[in-house]
Amino acid sequence: MKDIDLNNLDLSSIGAWPLPIKAALIVIVAIAVLVAGYFLDTQKQLEELERSRAEETSLKKDFETKQAKAVQLDAYKKQMEEMKVSFGAMLRQLPSKTEVEDLLVDISQTGLSSGIEFQLFKPEVERQIEFYAELPIQIKMTGNYHQFGKFVSGIAALPRIVTLHNISISSDKEGKLAMSVQAKTYRYLDEAEIAAARQQAKKSKKRRR
Repeated sequence: MKDIDLNNLDLSSIGAWPLPIKAALIVIVAIAVLVAGYFLDTQKQLEELERSRAEETSLKKDFETKQAKAVQLDAYKKQMEEMKVSFGAMLRQLPSKTEVEDLLVDISQTGLSSGIEFQLFKPEVERQIEFYAELPIQIKMTGNYHQFGKFVSGIAALPRIVTLHNISISSDKEGKLAMSVQAKTYRYLDEAEIAAARQQAKKSKKRRR
């Protein structure tokens, strides 16, 4: 094959070029077309694919965040329902205003059935706290340890809430035991009492200003 001088090739007479030169030209043109196609089409598709992947990642994160919030919301709603049930059960253990006197009788009867002797049974001033009222009762009694224990157990078994505080046991010169205790019972406030308490709280705030 003779040496071909590329300087002597005339672009206006491509048809007369030697076959190897034509073949090389075709290969070069094909490569150029492929490269141009890549940058004009394939590159654009790759960029769109990358944007789609980024958008998919963002949507996935957003979905996971919302899903986590939904799960937390369901758990919160469930917890609130459980709290309502628990609160309702506790509220039913609080006597109404008209039932307090019966509860005081129950406390007194519990002491008598335990064999103790009351020296003092004095309900004190009621104290309102948010949606309920607290009624302290000062109690002094005489008896023995077994009777005191029976009284405490009987109080705990009452259907209404009664708590015992500041328990003190002492003995006199004859060895007779005496117990002093502050019992507290509670009742729920009716709507009128709650409204009055809120109104009073507002007035107190205005006075402070």
